[in-house]
Amino acid sequence: MTRLIAILAAVAAIAVVGGTYLFTRMGTDDQFAQCSGSAVAGGTGQIGGPFELVNGQGETMTDKDVITEPTLIYFGYTFCPDVCPFDVARNSDALDLLADNGISATGAFISIDPARDTPEVVGEYAQAMHEKMIGLTGSPEQVKAASQAYKTYYKAHPSDDDLYLVDHTTFTYLALPEHGVVDFFRREATPAQMAERVQCYVEHA
Repeated sequence: MTRLIAILAAVAAIAVVGGTYLFTRMGTDDQFAQCSGSAVAGGTGQIGGPFELVNGQGETMTDKDVITEPTLIYFGYTFCPDVCPFDVARNSDALDLLADNGISATGAFISIDPARDTPEVVGEYAQAMHEKMIGLTGSPEQVKAASQAYKTYYKAHPSDDDLYLVDHTTFTYLALPEHGVVDFFRREATPAQMAERVQCYVEHA
């Protein structure tokens, strides 16, 4: 009976979010177990990985260049009318709260609309949002590779002009140097909640 209960508890902990299977961390030996209630099934190595993109100055940057401290990574596009500005502003507020607590962190805005988001455009967008936010874009192939590494989704609406919208994943990912992606935040997470969880990861890294 005890074994059956354990199996049922494990099954109950599984959820599907945006096509990514998750399981609860509580009760595991994960060094970050107390920082979050969920993790990527199979380990955090299932999301994230090497990428090569271009920043606002036209410089090629790899994931190692970007993730030099706790980094909040978001995939979006500058023409996004409502979701992206709200999410990125929320992430910026979280960066400010972390700074108030003595924790230096970075924001990364990765465009999934390379046709319109040139390095200059995405760089200006990121800097307008926060002085510690890096805007990244690249060729369609580079953007696709980064998106696939982070298991995100995007699809542009058919259009005869440049006023098209793009459907995309709205998670914000937390990556740490030497650890990679350790957690993600849904849209309903507040800046305070994000800052609190990031601080926990920093303290246990």
